[in-house]
Amino acid sequence: MNALPLAFGAPAILAALVVLPVIWWLLRITPPRPVREVFPPLRILAQLLKKEETPNKSPWWLTLLRLLLAALVILALSEPVWNPRPETLTGKEPVAIVLDNGWSSNEEWDARKETAERLIGDAEQSGALIYILGTAERANTDIGPFNASTALERVRALAVRPIPVDRAGAFARLRTTLENVSGTRVAYLNDGIDTPQAAEALKSLEDAGIASLIWYQPSITSLAGIRQAENNANGLTVHAVRPSNERGQGAVTIGAFDEKGRRIAETGLIFSAGEATGQAVINAPYELRNDFHTLRIDGTAQAGATYLIDDNNKRRRVALLSGSEADLSQPLLSPLYYISRALEPFADLLRPRNAELVRAVPELLEQKPSVVIMADIGKLPPETEQVLSDWVNNGGTLIRFAGPRLAGGSEEDPLLPVILRKGERSLGGALSWKESQPVAAFPENGPFAGLPTPQDVTVTRQVLAEPSSDLYDKSWANLADGTPLVTGETRKRGQLVLFHVTPEATWSNLPISGSFVDMLHRIVTLSRNAGPIAGSNGADVSRALPPYLTLNAEGSLTPPGGDTRPLIARAGQNPQVSFDNPPGFYGVEDAMSALNLFKPDDEIKPLARPDLTIPVTTARYAVDESVQLRAPLFALAASMLALDAIAILWLGGHLRRRFRTTAAASLAVLLLPAVIAFGPSPAHAQQNDSKPGDQTILEAINVTHLAYVITGDSAIDDISKAGLSGLSKALSESTALEPGEPIGVNPATDELAFFPLIYWPVDSSARMPSPEAIAKIDAYMQQGGTVLFDTRDQDAAAIGFENATTPSNQRLREILAGLNIPPLEPVPSDHVLTKSFYILQDFPGRYRGSPLWVQASLSTEARADRPVRAGDGVTPIMITGNDFAGAWAIDANGSPLLPTVPNDPIQRTYAYRTGINIVMYMLTGNYKSDQVHVPDLLERLGN
Repeated sequence: MNALPLAFGAPAILAALVVLPVIWWLLRITPPRPVREVFPPLRILAQLLKKEETPNKSPWWLTLLRLLLAALVILALSEPVWNPRPETLTGKEPVAIVLDNGWSSNEEWDARKETAERLIGDAEQSGALIYILGTAERANTDIGPFNASTALERVRALAVRPIPVDRAGAFARLRTTLENVSGTRVAYLNDGIDTPQAAEALKSLEDAGIASLIWYQPSITSLAGIRQAENNANGLTVHAVRPSNERGQGAVTIGAFDEKGRRIAETGLIFSAGEATGQAVINAPYELRNDFHTLRIDGTAQAGATYLIDDNNKRRRVALLSGSEADLSQPLLSPLYYISRALEPFADLLRPRNAELVRAVPELLEQKPSVVIMADIGKLPPETEQVLSDWVNNGGTLIRFAGPRLAGGSEEDPLLPVILRKGERSLGGALSWKESQPVAAFPENGPFAGLPTPQDVTVTRQVLAEPSSDLYDKSWANLADGTPLVTGETRKRGQLVLFHVTPEATWSNLPISGSFVDMLHRIVTLSRNAGPIAGSNGADVSRALPPYLTLNAEGSLTPPGGDTRPLIARAGQNPQVSFDNPPGFYGVEDAMSALNLFKPDDEIKPLARPDLTIPVTTARYAVDESVQLRAPLFALAASMLALDAIAILWLGGHLRRRFRTTAAASLAVLLLPAVIAFGPSPAHAQQNDSKPGDQTILEAINVTHLAYVITGDSAIDDISKAGLSGLSKALSESTALEPGEPIGVNPATDELAFFPLIYWPVDSSARMPSPEAIAKIDAYMQQGGTVLFDTRDQDAAAIGFENATTPSNQRLREILAGLNIPPLEPVPSDHVLTKSFYILQDFPGRYRGSPLWVQASLSTEARADRPVRAGDGVTPIMITGNDFAGAWAIDANGSPLLPTVPNDPIQRTYAYRTGINIVMYMLTGNYKSDQVHVPDLLERLGN
C-alpha cells in the first residue's frame, strides 16, 4: 500500500470489504424476475429459446455489477486520496512566507501563489502564526503575524509588480519584525534572478533567529529581456539579454509596435551558444522607425520583454557653431542661415552666448544636445577638442561643414571622419580643366539610402579626402566623378559627419536645395538624445514628469495607477525604476520620456542558493496534485446503481418494446459500459441462441421490401437502389401496397426468404458469385422466391443460344449454369404478367426491344374462351435486358436520374407499369387468371 500514491482518511472502513463474498452468495441464490412475453405474430418465432427461458440464478454480470457497487461505497467511505502530498510545515513555530513578486515572476505566478496557499494550509493545521512578505512592495506594508484566513487573503491580494525586487529592504523588515520571535521557519519563494546585495540579505537571516529555510527556486531558461535599442544609420539595433548560465543557442522574435499597438515591423534575434546577450537589427525606413512606440519579445508575458521608445527618437536638440561672425549684417551669407532654416521644423536649436569656443562649446554641451553642427571651424583649442571628442564617444553626433578655415587647417584632425588634403578643389572656373560636378546617386548602404538623387545640385568647390582603403565605406554621398561630398564615421557610440562643401551657397547650390533639408533631417533623426537640459550656470534643472502610461506585469501599457508618482528627471542622472515609478512613459502626449526596466549594461544572473549555517531545504514549485476520490467514487456508485435498476427493468421485460425508441436509445448508451465490461446484453443473457442480423430480419417481417443484389460497383448499386425506390413510390401511389425502403442483399450471407422479389443487375466486371451464394439463390427460387436478372444490354433474346456473345449475357450464362433453371419463354400475350394490374403488350425499361423471359407454361394451353392462360405457381426467374432499374431510378427530388432510349416520357410510364405488374404478379400469383371462373361461381351462388 505504501508503494502506491494512495492514502485513506478512514482506513478502518476498508475492513468492510471482507463482507463482499457474503454479498456475492446472497446475489447468486436470488433468482431474477421471470420474463413475461406478449405473443406477437411472426416476431415471437425469432425470439424462441431452445433452452429454458428463465435462469434459476442471477446472471454473472449482474452479480459482478452489484459487487462492484458495494466495493465502491466502502472505498468512498474510507476517504481515499490519490497522490497525497506530504506536509511541508509541521509544528506550531511561526512561519514566514516570502514571495518574490517582481517583474520576472509573472509567468509562474499562479504556481507560486498555489505553493504559498499550500504552506498556509499546512500551518493552519498546526495553528502556527504566519507572516506574509512580498519583496516588491512598499516598505510600510504590514507583514503580520496573521492567522491562516487573513494570510490566505494577503497572498491572494499580492500581485506581480513590473519592477525589480528589493531583497535587502524586504529581509531587513523581516528581521525587524522577528526581532523578538525565535524558531521561525522561513519559506522563500524566489524568482531565481540575482540582484545586488541579495547574498548579503540572505546571509542576514542567520542573525535573525531563523530556525530553518525552505528554498523554492524556479527555472528561468525561458526568460529574456530587451535592455537597449539604438537608432543607427542602417536600422534600429536591438540588444537583448538572457540568463547568463544558458549555454545553448537560442532565438527569439522581436516585434515593433506603433502608438496604437499595431505590429509594423519585426526581426529575429539569435543568442549564440554560450552567450547571454544578442543583438539584431530591424531594417526599416527611418520614417517607419519614427513610428516605433514599443518593442516586445514574442511569446513572453513579463515587463522585461517590453522596451519603450520615447520621443527622443523623433526630435533632437541641435547646437550650432560658426567660425565667422562677420555675417550678422548679411543673413543670407551666414554659414548657419540655411542650416537653421532646414532644422527648425523638427529640432530644437541651441546657439552659444559666448563667441569664444573655449567657453561656447562646454556651455552648449551642458545643455545635452544630440547634434553639434560646426560651420567652417578649423583647429579647435586642445581642451575644447578633448571635451568635444569625449562627447562624441559617449553618443553625440558632430556635423562639420568645410570652408576656407577647414581647408587651410592641419591634415590630421581627430574630429574629422577622414584625412583632408590642404586647400580646396575648384571646379568649373576659368583656370579649371573640369566642369562643376553633379551629385551621384546615394549609396544603398549609407544613411541617405532611399533619398532621391539631387538633379539640380552642382558643386564648384570642395575639400578633398586623402585616398584610403576605407574611404569608400565612409562615403555617404559622392559627386559624379567619385569624389566624396559627405563622409561619416562611427566613433565609439557617436558619429562624425563632414560635408565637403560650405553650408552657404558659395561652393555649391546644395544648401538651397530640398535635398539639403532631407540629408540634415536624416542625420539628426539617427542621432541620440543626450538627456535633460542643464541650467545656464551649470546647475542641474529638475523636471517632474507626470505618469502617462505604465507597464503592467504582462508587459502591456496601461493607464497609471493611483500609487504612481511623477518622475523626477535631473541632468546627468538616470531615473531608476521603483514602486513609485514603474516602467512606462512619463510626461505629456507631445513630449514623453521612456523609463525602461533594463539599463544598457544590465544582466540576468541566476540566484544561487545561499550557504547558511541554518538548515536549508530545497523544494520545487508544484501544483497540488492530490485528488480527493470520495466524491468521484460516490458518483460512480450512483451511476452503477442506476445501471442496476435499468438492468432489472430490462430483465423483467419492461423495456423490450421501447428499446428502439429514442428514449431507449439513450438508455442503451448508458448501458454500453456495462455491456462491454461484464458481458453480453440482457437480451443475450436469456437468449443464447440469438444470431447477428436478427434485428434486420424482424424489420423485414413488418413491411414488404424489394431487394437488389449488391454487385460491389457503387454506381450500379446506387442505380439499383434508386430504381427500386422509384418503383416503391409508384406502387404506393397506384396500389394499396406501401413497400419499405429497398434493401441490398449479399446472397452468400444474408437471409433471402423475406423478400418476394430480388433484382439482380448482371455486371460482367463484378466478381463471380461464390458456390455458397449460388446454392442460396437456388434454394430461394425453389422455395417460391423470384429473381429478376437484368443484363441491361438490350440483347437478351439470344440467352440460351450459342450466339449470345455480350459480356453480360456470358456472365449470366455462367451464373445460371449453377442453378436449376426451368425452361424459359418470352412472356406470351395471355400471360398473367400482361394483365396483373395494367394491360401491357411489351415490357420496356430504359431500353425497348428485349423480351421478358419467364418460366414456360408447358402444362397449360391457351383457350379462346379464357383471356388468361391458366396455371399455378409464380415463375422463379425473370430475365430482361431492358435495364428496368435505370428507367425507375429517381433522385431525392423525385426526378429521373437516367434518360430512356429513345428519350420518350411514355416509355418511362410503361416501364413503371411493367414494374407494378411484376410486383403484383409476385404478390398475387395467378389471381387474375382465376377470375375467369367468377361468372360460373356467381351463377351457382344465385341458384
